[in-house]
Amino acid sequence: MLRMRSCILTHLLSSPSAAYSISPLHCLFSTTVSPIPANPTFAVQDYLVTTCGLTRAQALKASTKLSHLKSPSRPDAVLAFLAGLGLSGADVTSLVAKDPQFLCASVHKTLAPVVVGLTGHGLSHTEIARLFSLGRGGIFRCRSIVSNLPYYLSLLGSYENLLRLITQSSSVLGHSLEKVVKPNVAFLKECGLGDCEISKMCLSAPWILITKSERLRAMVACAEGLGVPRGSGMFRHVLHAVSFTHEEEIAATVDYLKKTFRWTDAEVGIVVCKAPKLMTRCKDRLQRLSEFLISEVGLEPPFIARRPVMLTLSLDGRLRPRYHVVKFLKENGLLKPDPNYDTIFKMTDKVFLEKYICPHKEAAPHLAQDYVAACKGGVSTRRFMFA
Repeated sequence: MLRMRSCILTHLLSSPSAAYSISPLHCLFSTTVSPIPANPTFAVQDYLVTTCGLTRAQALKASTKLSHLKSPSRPDAVLAFLAGLGLSGADVTSLVAKDPQFLCASVHKTLAPVVVGLTGHGLSHTEIARLFSLGRGGIFRCRSIVSNLPYYLSLLGSYENLLRLITQSSSVLGHSLEKVVKPNVAFLKECGLGDCEISKMCLSAPWILITKSERLRAMVACAEGLGVPRGSGMFRHVLHAVSFTHEEEIAATVDYLKKTFRWTDAEVGIVVCKAPKLMTRCKDRLQRLSEFLISEVGLEPPFIARRPVMLTLSLDGRLRPRYHVVKFLKENGLLKPDPNYDTIFKMTDKVFLEKYICPHKEAAPHLAQDYVAACKGGVSTRRFMFA
């Protein structure tokens, strides 16, 4: 029966008339899906496991949202609908696990009209199926996704970017454009951001599109308070960084940076402008970086502040192994000029190997092997040089 429904649905959705009328779908699901009487013995958990592919643990959790179901008639219709769209079993399992109530959606009142509407906007069935598989089912129970889609395609620039947005936060598509999204985008443009910049920022921080206007204005004020003016090249990056946290936490992070790296307010401003992602780093990581760069390597705080990119690199996988390679070469008379650690830390692996490892194969035959192992955590950097 499910296979028959799936085949009929696929035929209807592929018909040219489907883009202009949903009545055939209404007819299909009002005439072919016969009501199944309530069954007091219907086991939701077993259905989720055997029919939808969920694990027992997933089914136990999902069943709490489906306790009202007394028969499989509506879930069967939904599964047939998804099969008709071309979703794989794994996609269906993932969708149901994320949003069990999707099984309760009305096919002919909600799901079919949404698919027809998306088809009318030029999306293929394959693209629609991809949207279903990536997002939570809740957004497809909201008819506004059809009217909102053209705006998001225009804002993001491509279908691929739309998929990225849904992967990050599928609920964005269900929010009001006129009341929430468009006013926020207009304000961001007032701050000097172009369409391309807004698109890039929203793909990694989609909540900026749907946050309350007061919150968005507070984020902008916070970015400016860090010394990054509107319209500057780094404004988007700093705004993105502060969007992950609240003002009180940002102030605490600034104080921690000043204390940990012995920076002035001006130096913190320089750091935030050049490496805004540091605002989201955990305190333990920042402390370890400070101890290594200032106490062990001997770099001055102002030097680090002007070159904060090194703080975004892996301490154990890059900074520490390279420092000890250079230290070993200096101690053994193989490197005479004082090195610029900023350059050493930022150069590619290929360049570092060619400049500091390969020329010393005879004098230090194990250096290359031990350096690679140290980057992977396999050899102590305090002794691998002398192996």
